Amino acid sequence: MKRPKADDKPLRKFPGRLVLLGAGKMGLAMLEGWLARGLDPRKLTVLEPQPVKSVQALTRRGAALNAKGRIAQATAIVIAVKPQSAPEALPALAPYVGKSTLAVSIMAGRTLAFLQKALPAGTAIVRAMPNTPAAIARGITVACPNAKVTARQRKLASDLLAAIGKVEWVSDEALMDAVTALSGSGPAYVFLLAEAMTQAGIAAGLSAELAARLARETVAGSGELLHRSDLDAATLRQNVTSPGGTTAAALEVLMGPGGFHQLLTHAIAAATRRGRELAG
Repeated sequence: MKRPKADDKPLRKFPGRLVLLGAGKMGLAMLEGWLARGLDPRKLTVLEPQPVKSVQALTRRGAALNAKGRIAQATAIVIAVKPQSAPEALPALAPYVGKSTLAVSIMAGRTLAFLQKALPAGTAIVRAMPNTPAAIARGITVACPNAKVTARQRKLASDLLAAIGKVEWVSDEALMDAVTALSGSGPAYVFLLAEAMTQAGIAAGLSAELAARLARETVAGSGELLHRSDLDAATLRQNVTSPGGTTAAALEVLMGPGGFHQLLTHAIAAATRRGRELAG
């Protein structure tokens, strides 16, 4: 018996109008993902004071850019402006919000309480935290709904957020600070790993160019192996480590007292605390 194929165009039948507030790097990545997943440009409204050429070109396909005059209420609104711009930017959304409108925010640090005050009363809101691999549709986003979000709206939010990668949900907004510390800031930790490996390779005698290339390809290839494998990270690590070998000698240092695990635990705890401070 053949399994039905997964729908690779889940937004083909998007009902009503989708509004994107902010078409910077992350907003543009989402927009490109929506179009790839079947969204009809004629159902799209983009609010962006400095649109790039690709966004301007969408108007030839029926998209509305900085629409004026009569405004139709939206099925969903995605808020992708910088957090510091939110107080000035969000009031422009009021005409688009109806009783059944879903608002999805990907602004770092802006809480559900903030969004509920900034948007019309009773709005269904999802707070989401993506990360920068979203730029190549390989990110991961964690989403948290307020009490107004229905099951149908949650599915819709998942479809919209899946345009930039995987989607996970939490019901407790307090966890979003830890999410930000782990996956939101996490790409920086991986890039630091590649940077440190490069510097260590140079210290061991390699040329800067070769060390950088080896570090880049090792981190990228290992990440792809982890992505494709059914094995967990610990098992993959063990599979590389021969008893008494070179990898074991290195891991004895990295996994020793004050080593990699302890440093990352402290780092993520520090980022979590800072997230709470910024959120007030």
